[in-house]
Amino acid sequence: MPELDCYSPRIETMSAKETRQIQEAKLLKQIRYVYDRSPFYREKFDRAGVEPRDIRGLADLPRIPFTTKEELRDSQIACPPLGRHMAADMDDVIRIHSSTGTTGRPSYVGITRHDHAVWTDLTARSMYAMGVRRPDILIHATSLSLFVGGLPIKEAIEQIGAAFVPIGTGASEKLVSALQVLKANALHATPSYAIYLAEYVKSRFGLHPSELGIRKIVTGAEPGAGIPSIRQRIESEWGARICEGMGNADMAPVIFGECHTQSGMHFCAQEYVIPEVIDPNTAESLPLEKGVVGELVYTSIDRECVPLLRFRTRDRVEICGDGCTCGRTTFRLRCIGRTDDMLILLGVNVFPMAIKDVVSSLRPRTTGEIQVVLDKPGPKVDPPLHVVVEYGQEEQELSQLRQEVEYLLKSRLSIPASVELVPPETLPRFEMKAQLVRKRYEERP
Repeated sequence: MPELDCYSPRIETMSAKETRQIQEAKLLKQIRYVYDRSPFYREKFDRAGVEPRDIRGLADLPRIPFTTKEELRDSQIACPPLGRHMAADMDDVIRIHSSTGTTGRPSYVGITRHDHAVWTDLTARSMYAMGVRRPDILIHATSLSLFVGGLPIKEAIEQIGAAFVPIGTGASEKLVSALQVLKANALHATPSYAIYLAEYVKSRFGLHPSELGIRKIVTGAEPGAGIPSIRQRIESEWGARICEGMGNADMAPVIFGECHTQSGMHFCAQEYVIPEVIDPNTAESLPLEKGVVGELVYTSIDRECVPLLRFRTRDRVEICGDGCTCGRTTFRLRCIGRTDDMLILLGVNVFPMAIKDVVSSLRPRTTGEIQVVLDKPGPKVDPPLHVVVEYGQEEQELSQLRQEVEYLLKSRLSIPASVELVPPETLPRFEMKAQLVRKRYEERP
């Protein structure tokens, strides 16, 4: 039998029983460590009337209180620099990252040497699942600053043995030049930037992106690469296979990675993180079974500096199943969007990325770019929903296109919309996370 093409074959092909045994042993050790060293968690446990000895295995996980992003921010404000949830000595911290701060004040995340080794290992495992290999020359086109998708990605790529080219953001011309000179075959970017860069290559250099030799694209930081219309657009533009990954700034850089089957992202942090999916409204734990939709929750079980227990990510995911022809045995999922991005129209839940998917299906009559405009805070929105859409082909009946977009949004997503058509290149493009919602109420004096 040929050797499985996995970064950590033994770990990635473990049975559910073996995985559970490892996770339970590490969970009990992590809880005792956190209770002894973190005032934040000791108080949470005491308020909930829970003692470390009450947690005997994964079945007891729901007894542990959730941790929210807001709590972490308040913890750091009260006790800078890393908060009352910190469980290591500051002298042992070797690097500090932060979240992007797109939903408010950024939170800072410290790592010790041990945490650094864990991050590098699980991120390398995820990137390997996405197709990164030793001979590859990979252009890195996301931030290299505080962003956890920067330096940790570099270290994971180098650990795999691939060549890492740190272009970063805001340097599209330099990136294209590097592609041409270095003959790079792989690109790491957000889906939004992969689309923007394809447009830039055509308009600035008069080239088709597929001529540049990129054959692997690995993406993350935002949903999109798993949406069929967006995936098809990127792959057809670049002549490359795209696989997506997903992580979390507070937990680890890349925790899920999609293999060559492109059938969902594999969980790749078996012995480091316990994942849960909960109903975001009732907080009830849901089974990790195909078709289940809910909010992703993480518990760290091998973390020194800022270990988090039952951390609510606000990522809304759908379970795609478990097992795979690639040999990996963990469950797979897709990210649908963020629960804090969800809008409600006439009792119907809708995510901006789903709207983008519908509009993208009409390319080339549209460019696929959209912006949802809100005049007051959500999630409840008075109908019709104001959606700005870029048309693509100049010579077409725009009133007919507008009616068709409104009809498709109604028939596919069950939402009434008022579509405003604008010329190509009107809406902003993004190198990092795309901002699909314009909060006009925040712009008013």
